[in-house]
Amino acid sequence: MSNSVLWHGVYPALLTPFTQNEEIDFDMFKKNLKVQIEAGVSGVILAGTLGEASTLTAEEKFDLLKAALSTVPEGFPVILNIAEQATKVAVEIAVKAKELGATGLMLLPPMRYKAADEEVVAYFTTVASATDLPILIYNNPVDYGIKVTLDMFAELEKYPTIQAVKESTRDLTNVTRMINRFGDRFKILGGVDTISLETQLVGAVGSVAGLVDAFPAETVAIYKLAQVGRLEEALKIYRWFMPLLELDIHPKLVQYIKLAATAEGLSNEYVRAPRLTLVGEERERILKIIEDARATRPTLPDYKNL
Repeated sequence: MSNSVLWHGVYPALLTPFTQNEEIDFDMFKKNLKVQIEAGVSGVILAGTLGEASTLTAEEKFDLLKAALSTVPEGFPVILNIAEQATKVAVEIAVKAKELGATGLMLLPPMRYKAADEEVVAYFTTVASATDLPILIYNNPVDYGIKVTLDMFAELEKYPTIQAVKESTRDLTNVTRMINRFGDRFKILGGVDTISLETQLVGAVGSVAGLVDAFPAETVAIYKLAQVGRLEEALKIYRWFMPLLELDIHPKLVQYIKLAATAEGLSNEYVRAPRLTLVGEERERILKIIEDARATRPTLPDYKNL
């Protein structure tokens, strides 16, 4: 089994930039990826919610994986998200991801079916048994309708490939419950931008971030400062960041974060239908939040050497 993912630090849920005719813009994808690496992220996650997984074909996800692997330094973790309806298809993607060189997988519960607890556990464990890639379970009952409970994690505990959880329940006490029950068996990564610092302070060892797609240095700086106890400095950046972080918890988070990344030269605004690009008052309102933040950007300490 691979131990090449430490599950510590910041893991961007990367955007999938598109051209105007809805083809993947690989040049922009690689540009953003390189900036993330330069900022000091610990790995990247492809084809998640922010990556518009719901409108990508399996082949396109593999193309993104190949593009990322051809861009990152050797050994840099590249995680492919799996969000499928059928267990068989999820297994096929996991096997193919391993063949192509993925470092790990993020795994959502079954899509488009409100599975019972035992069905979700069976889905996860079937995929985990089919690959030796390390797996990050995405626990997001707010957006996906299924909560992975502590009792379900007790079933998953037996599978060594299931190593971490993206904690997106939005219930900070759940982090403490997980640690009280399982110790450090599951590495906990915060999954909600607006409580990312709080999640870290109660025991998360990293985060899967959204606004990092536009502001990687600030995201990593907050994590690193908090890690070494320089909380006052972390809080100052975090408070500046909060109006932007709130863009991550809206149904149009893809459009909002793409607009922010576009302002930073790291994406374009194009999305794939049924999503539509922002227009009119909404676009102007979101753009003002972005521009106000860019105009008051804090000076960062030398966070890479903390």
